[in-house]
Amino acid sequence: MELKPIAIVNGRLIEADGTTRPGGVLVRDRSIAAIGEIEAAGVETIDARGALLAPGIVDLGTFAIDLPAFTAGGITRAALMPDQSPPLDDAALVQRAAAAGKPDVWIHPIAAATRALAGEELAEIGLMKAAGACAVATGRGWIADSGVMLRLLGYAASLDMPVIVHAEDGWLATGAVATSGETATRLGLPSAPAMAEAMAIARDLMLAEETGARIHFHQVTTARGFDLIRAARQRGVRVTCGITPAHLLLSDTAIGQFRTFARLSPPLREERDRLAAIEAVRDGTVDILCSAHDPQGPEAKRLPFVDAEPGMAGAETLLTLSLTLVRDEVIGLPRLFELLSANPARLLGLPGGQLETGAEADLILIDPDAPWRIDADRMAAKAGNTPFDGLPVQGKVLMTIKGGRPLR
Repeated sequence: MELKPIAIVNGRLIEADGTTRPGGVLVRDRSIAAIGEIEAAGVETIDARGALLAPGIVDLGTFAIDLPAFTAGGITRAALMPDQSPPLDDAALVQRAAAAGKPDVWIHPIAAATRALAGEELAEIGLMKAAGACAVATGRGWIADSGVMLRLLGYAASLDMPVIVHAEDGWLATGAVATSGETATRLGLPSAPAMAEAMAIARDLMLAEETGARIHFHQVTTARGFDLIRAARQRGVRVTCGITPAHLLLSDTAIGQFRTFARLSPPLREERDRLAAIEAVRDGTVDILCSAHDPQGPEAKRLPFVDAEPGMAGAETLLTLSLTLVRDEVIGLPRLFELLSANPARLLGLPGGQLETGAEADLILIDPDAPWRIDADRMAAKAGNTPFDGLPVQGKVLMTIKGGRPLR
């Protein structure tokens, strides 16, 4: 069904230098027909009332389909990790996941690299690509067998599919729930050294270099990991990496008092690694900011720390927490939306992520200065497991628009 044209007026558009200017967008046939001073006569009008107008967020690597949380957070496309029940290791499962969010937030399934995500036998990746998979991933786990990983990267390279990797040496990290250091020792928690990440990255970078594959590390959180990625890029390896706002804003001291809402995967790191992560965002080493949205209910979180499930509900706080980087002058607004929108769309070969004529009309209206308080009990997500519960923040999504149709 053809949608009526919509004019969004009285907004603010982001300039290349980070400043903003008055303007709006004309949407026709689900695409951006014009940007700037919009003539709204004869078309339905949305008054932005001075709100910032930006491309919808493309969230790479969510662990749940959670449409209310996506809409509240300004996410118009979500790339779904294969860690579902059952895992996305079959073309029919990929097709079903791809249809789950339409016509609202579009879900883009990521194929399981191995059958049942067991790390042993390659799944039918080619068939899943034909069914709509936008990438292939190892999921929450690490493929320990280097031969399997080599075959995966070689096969994915032949299909020109990016491989999304969880970077954590499983032999070191098995049973660990925290990063080795003062906090884990004081709390008596089983832990793994931060170098478990760098060891996994080093191996997979060598295999990617051998095969010419495109490799994306879903979350890199340590100084050693970033150094390896910088060096690999200088050699021409096709590598990208992401991180969540939680790993930029919190160190492992946040798990004090055995706070299970701060049990994440990968675990929170020591302060020096957190600061290194911020510098990696500043210098361009980090390509993508993602939510790693993983809503876990009380039955999974209100347990002893060792028994609690890792993960946080991050979709609806992704933008507001990422805006902290702009206020702290780590990056500017144009760079922020590259990290949230343009880069993930480009990596996955998806439309959207840009505010330009002819692009998909996936848009968000934002008040970057609106004060509010994160409240786990009032979140739109399936569960409110956030380590930021009670935190005063600034910046709120006022409206999410998918293909020219307002969702809220």
